[in-house]
Amino acid sequence: MSKNALIVFTRNPELGKCKTRLAKTVGDEAALNIYKYLLQHTANISKAVETNRFVFYSENIIEDDIWDAKFFNKKLQKGIDLGERMLNAFNELINLGYTKVIIIGSDLYDLDAKTINEAYKTLDANDVVIGPAEDGGYYLLGMKTLHPNVFKNKVWGTDSVLKDTIKDLSSISLKFLKTKNDIDTWEDIKDIPFLVSNFIE
Repeated sequence: MSKNALIVFTRNPELGKCKTRLAKTVGDEAALNIYKYLLQHTANISKAVETNRFVFYSENIIEDDIWDAKFFNKKLQKGIDLGERMLNAFNELINLGYTKVIIIGSDLYDLDAKTINEAYKTLDANDVVIGPAEDGGYYLLGMKTLHPNVFKNKVWGTDSVLKDTIKDLSSISLKFLKTKNDIDTWEDIKDIPFLVSNFIE
């Protein structure tokens, strides 16, 4: 068994229920199609990483979908808010004996396997690794032991998340990856020709 675990947090792709801020500009159907593309992209790059992979669904587990059970262990997110859900996921996998646990979202066009591999390598000499997002949050978080405070007392979905997370980790060894852009609004995709030309009418 690999001692590395990769958590992918995903929202079940349903019309009108995902990428709602993006949908305000491009419409529900285009937002859903963009999100489905990003899910497939995330699945593809995750399969290119030598690790044990866990996809955590937001609402219900889907058996026959892009998250092939040959490559992904399927779980359900548990908790009231995003922080509690991430805490429970990390806690479960660390308790299973994984020594490097990384979580990523499923809405990053420019995330690749190389970045995830770099994050695992970074944990060789550091306690925590973070991939900062341009909107003030983060697209990747990795740790070797559980730091529960990271998941508490945050205003999730705001530009204060990364700053407040760093404060919680002030006494340990922390390393940052390159800043990347996660996709939530029209501003996040307007300069990505592939997404605009293929999914926006």
